[in-house]
Amino acid sequence: MQVFRTVAEVRAQSEAWRREGLTIGFVPTMGNLHAGHHALVQLARERADRVVASIFVNPTQFGPNEDYARYPRTPDSDSDGLRVHGCDALFLPSVEDMYPFGTMGCVQMHVPGITDILDGAHRPGHFNGVAQVVARLFNMVQPQLAVFGRKDYQQLKVIRYMAREMSFPVEIVPAPTLREPDGLAMSSRNQYLQGVERQLATTIHRVLLQARQRAGQGDAIARIESEARGQLEAAGFSVDYAELRRSDLSRPTDPTERGLLALVAARLGRTRLIDNLEFDDDAG
Repeated sequence: MQVFRTVAEVRAQSEAWRREGLTIGFVPTMGNLHAGHHALVQLARERADRVVASIFVNPTQFGPNEDYARYPRTPDSDSDGLRVHGCDALFLPSVEDMYPFGTMGCVQMHVPGITDILDGAHRPGHFNGVAQVVARLFNMVQPQLAVFGRKDYQQLKVIRYMAREMSFPVEIVPAPTLREPDGLAMSSRNQYLQGVERQLATTIHRVLLQARQRAGQGDAIARIESEARGQLEAAGFSVDYAELRRSDLSRPTDPTERGLLALVAARLGRTRLIDNLEFDDDAG
């Protein structure tokens, strides 16, 4: 596996592969990789001739009171894992390469509508930062396809919107959420969970499964959401949202309509966890 640290290096390799007629799959990450990330790489491997992963903890998507400084950084083990799972190149840009005029002087991006609800309402500016960094990475790596996990469902929607609106020639490939045996969605932030918090964290998946069941029975949406919030709060969570949405993230009126999902964001101790469940997905 090759390791590139500058834009010039990774772009030169991408251009060389393109001249050979090879397709490039891309997996952007913030590092501290786990099996969920490796599954993204494997999916890209199935769809492309060459796979590039990036590791960059993006400062513009963290709020002033969030965990940018303590976000886990594990470059050595990340590199080993990517190599084992078939990654051809790792891109490790610096903040200076990504934002040559500084994070305060960078070109701003805003995806309207879907960035102002759910996580966007609780983390102002977060998705602006996501759009900024992904657009830059697409321009630097120049892939034909990029893989993003469904666990960050709203992020997936933002990136799809941004890529289409900006005419990026990049296919956005969604990947299923990978879960621990007890149902907890894999996340780099799971390691923050202390003691009994790890067991309590599985409440989120149980609440999502129950919401899907109740929706299938035709229970009122407001009641489903209220009970989901109540169960999470009873388990010790501070709940940002527990809502039912359509696949386009609009608000549904009928709990039995096709294409619904439930989304949760909640804090347990110092750890903020997100998850979702698409009701028409038999994998659960």
